[in-house]
Amino acid sequence: MQSDILWRPSIARFEASNLAKFARSNGFDPHDYETLHRWSVADKGGFWRSVWDYTGLIGDQGQVAFVENADAPMTGAEFFPDAKLNLAENLLRGDDDSVAVFEADEAGAFAAITRRELRARVARAAQGLRSAGVTMDDCVAGILPNRTDALVALLATASLGATWSSCSPDFGVAAIVDRLGQIRPKVLFASANYAYAGRQHDIAERLAEIVQGMPSVELLVLTSGSLRDPQLLEADVRNLSEFGEAAALTFVRVPFRHPAYVLYTSGTTGAPKAIVHTTGGVLLQHLKEHALHGDVQPGDVVSWYTNTAWMMYHWLISALACEAAIVLYDGAPILKKPAGLDVTPLWSACEKAGITHFGTSPRYLATLAEQGYHPAEHHDLSALKSVLSAGAPVSPQQFDWVYEHIKQDMIFASISGGTEIIGCFLLGSPLHPVRRGHLTAKGLGLAVAVMDDRNAAVIGRQGDLVCTEPFPSMPLKFWGEGGLQRYHDAYFSQRREIWTHGDVAEMTPYGSAIIYGRSDTTLKPGGVRIGTAEIYAACEMFSEVEDCLVFGASKSGDEEIVLCLKLRDGAALDRALAQRIRQKIRDSASPRHVPHRIHSVGAIPYTLNGKRVEGAARTVVEGGLVKNISSLANPECLDEYRVLDRNAAG
Repeated sequence: MQSDILWRPSIARFEASNLAKFARSNGFDPHDYETLHRWSVADKGGFWRSVWDYTGLIGDQGQVAFVENADAPMTGAEFFPDAKLNLAENLLRGDDDSVAVFEADEAGAFAAITRRELRARVARAAQGLRSAGVTMDDCVAGILPNRTDALVALLATASLGATWSSCSPDFGVAAIVDRLGQIRPKVLFASANYAYAGRQHDIAERLAEIVQGMPSVELLVLTSGSLRDPQLLEADVRNLSEFGEAAALTFVRVPFRHPAYVLYTSGTTGAPKAIVHTTGGVLLQHLKEHALHGDVQPGDVVSWYTNTAWMMYHWLISALACEAAIVLYDGAPILKKPAGLDVTPLWSACEKAGITHFGTSPRYLATLAEQGYHPAEHHDLSALKSVLSAGAPVSPQQFDWVYEHIKQDMIFASISGGTEIIGCFLLGSPLHPVRRGHLTAKGLGLAVAVMDDRNAAVIGRQGDLVCTEPFPSMPLKFWGEGGLQRYHDAYFSQRREIWTHGDVAEMTPYGSAIIYGRSDTTLKPGGVRIGTAEIYAACEMFSEVEDCLVFGASKSGDEEIVLCLKLRDGAALDRALAQRIRQKIRDSASPRHVPHRIHSVGAIPYTLNGKRVEGAARTVVEGGLVKNISSLANPECLDEYRVLDRNAAG
């Protein structure tokens, strides 16, 4: 496996890293990460107090860092029960004249906002919310594109200790009301228009319908555009430019477990689950991940291509607490031009802002490779220290491509966690080598393991990704009636007091991991469980394939593997292509991975958050109905799957 090492830290970079300094400050040799990790889960109070101190988190810790519960070791444990802190106070710290935000969009606009300017805008919006009667017991929501106005609204809400929740403006009415309607927001920030993929989208009518569907909204604050008939709404309507007055910025410190964010799952098996995240959990988890695992330093610049609904948006903005700048990018990452696809917008922003930590996805990297676009040949990436990827497993070939065509001397980190923990179970490290196809390390403070059907921890074999000890960013509950029980049912029903995350994974002898896909999309032909990641990785190697979807379908008491291909213009699914794809899957994965059916389709179904929806395709192929169709970005494409003819498959 020595040949699979693609990068190692230099001695100087190793020693200068926050993680090495943190290890030594607690009496550990940074070369012995396993011992450091064991301490981090054995002495929970000591470890998380050290993270608080090392990162300079602002607030009062209280006397107790961790309280055990013998009857409920995970769900009954509590961190910092006497602490008081404020999310916005920590995100807004830093030198007045330093840049807090670089704002960029698909049209090429670019601006820098200092911390002084950001604080002034937050103080004004907070005063407006205060005048509207918002307190720490209220919820405030946003339907906003990824621009500074959204960040201002979030931070203003957090400064008062109130709870924030947001959706992207491209979501439909039902999708937004199904989410934000659950938490009954008192104030709604929204944009009546947005730009995407070269087009202007006016959503004023949709916005009015949304407000009418959420009677709890007393005040609508528009960041752009206007409503045609605002007098028809029960709520007052204001423009952000006129909202609030210049005021001193103050912060309401709240208990550690006070709700900060409500995020939503995007599944299609029922109403979106509204997951309640705590103020202290968000701050400690994110500061640990950014400062220690990401080695984010003051003055660094962190980006992630995301919308305001995804957990990675909330993860990104927490880099402000490391006194780094963040990049807020609004619009499409790839534009269709007469001459073809323009894949340059994110890299142009990267160069202008001097991005040090660039966040992306395997799908985006695959498109760059398909287009033959090599960022290193077109942009000055000298500031780049790391590229991070999330949202799906990264294939080994993509690791090679990143180091060949983006940068050689940097960390490439495939990271994996979820909305449920607003962070990562497995992620990068400035102390470890990067291994081809591997997620580098278990997160500090997280007792991550892979368990088999015996509930035994295994290494070198596939199983369920679990966490066996409590950690601060576990959700408080799901919002609404019976929320605590629904939360327990979701993550602790399979194994008592052990978090079962829903990923199929493998721990390696090196302390790294491989993710094979979601448990609920695991394939079981012949009763043998296999992951989908290897099939996707094989398909991505074919230039004829633009996108693909793989799922299992019932047949005669067993399960057959169904592969659906969205082919590029000019390509056709003939017998030769189907045979080549099957052979590649057989060679790179195993005979069990070879699909029984291959279909050519016009589109692949995705959730609003950009994830493939294998379960919805399986449901309609088997004649069922998708329960939460509003969670899909393109639900109309399922009509094609409903009539797929297995006799006509390739």
